[in-house]
Amino acid sequence: MARIRRCPICKNPLPEGEGAARYRPFCSKRCAEIDLGKWLTGSYAIPATEEESEDEEEGGTPKPAADTPLSH
Repeated sequence: MARIRRCPICKNPLPEGEGAARYRPFCSKRCAEIDLGKWLTGSYAIPATEEESEDEEEGGTPKPAADTPLSH
C-alpha cells in the first residue's frame, strides 16, 4: 500500500500528475506562502542558548578585546 503524502500546512493529500511538483512539499501556492510567512515572522525560529565564556565560568572578569586600549 502506497503512503499518501500530505501538505505540512493544511494536511490535505498532495496533488499528483503534471505540475504537482511546482509547490512541493506543499499542495498549493497558498500553503507555500503561509509557510514562508511563518519563517519571516519568526514562528519557526530555532531556540538558542547563550553559552558562557570561559572567563565567566571560572568566575573571573572578561578580558578586554585586543583592539580596546587599556586605561591606567
